[in-house]
Amino acid sequence: MSQFIESIKVEDQEIFLPEFHQKRVDQTFAHFGKEGSIDIAKIYKQLDHDGDGLFKLRIVYDLDKKVRTQMIPYAIPEIQDFQLVENNSYDYSFKFEDRKELEKMKMKSKAEEIIIIKNNHVTDTSYSNLLFLKGKDWYTPSTYLLNGVQRQHLLKQKKIKETEINIQNIKQFSHFQIINAMNNFNENFIYPLDKITNLPGNEEYTDL
Repeated sequence: MSQFIESIKVEDQEIFLPEFHQKRVDQTFAHFGKEGSIDIAKIYKQLDHDGDGLFKLRIVYDLDKKVRTQMIPYAIPEIQDFQLVENNSYDYSFKFEDRKELEKMKMKSKAEEIIIIKNNHVTDTSYSNLLFLKGKDWYTPSTYLLNGVQRQHLLKQKKIKETEINIQNIKQFSHFQIINAMNNFNENFIYPLDKITNLPGNEEYTDL
């Protein structure tokens, strides 16, 4: 049976964006025709977590409602370089625990992190959604692989806008940042576009 995963930010004993995580879990159960769901708030409360600092609450579950959890100390990574890789068939509509295809793409690349191109459009990195800066405004690709909780939260708050970002127009943006449940919107933690080592016009991006 397929297993799914939620990675949830917990900082100083506060759980972040639980309603967005719960909605995604509920949608997963509903999509696969299963009644009920698991209760994230209840799972967290039962852990009786009392540690200060930044943690990732990792919840792995299946459609029979079997759950295992880990509370992992977390530090936000700083990535040295990125590479565009093309994969027109990869689908990650649901947050499956199985990440073999993503890891395979990373292993074949020549950079620390990848940005997946699907049908000529920018999607996500191997573990996050993306934001791109043009002028003073931040945009997120409309062609995401997974509609992440932080992405949904920022769109709802109108801090970011959604737009089409593809190989032809990516150079119109000056900087980018990665966002996910653990990585908030942070204008002080951004990358210049040339951190992507194989931008169009420099060399062909990798077909995986």
